Amino acid sequence: MSETRFTRDHEWVHLDGGIATVGITVHAQEALGDLVFVELPAAGREVAAAEACAVVESVKAASDVYAPLAGKVTENNAALAENPALANQDAEGAGWFFRMVPADPAAFASLMDRAAYDAFVAESA
Repeated sequence: MSETRFTRDHEWVHLDGGIATVGITVHAQEALGDLVFVELPAAGREVAAAEACAVVESVKAASDVYAPLAGKVTENNAALAENPALANQDAEGAGWFFRMVPADPAAFASLMDRAAYDAFVAESA
């Protein structure tokens, strides 16, 4: 079973078969504008939950991307590094940032589901 959850920092996490794929939300990429550069975490890097582990730069600003869960990065999206606009074109799909094995898969349940995230974004507007 796969499912997607969200953070208050506007990252999404898709958990499938024990692998978490992480990216920024449509809301985040819309707020940032056209992305021109991304710095992704290297495979093998151990990250703590809420640790800044990637950077996005847009025509408007630079922002950190935070690990939604603690764990070990297994892969980063080389296509995104070559073409940061992928995150603008398909933020919650082909524009993913990295994949990881969560240290505690149960922590995934503490993140917001789509309805809770949508409500959070609406309250923040």
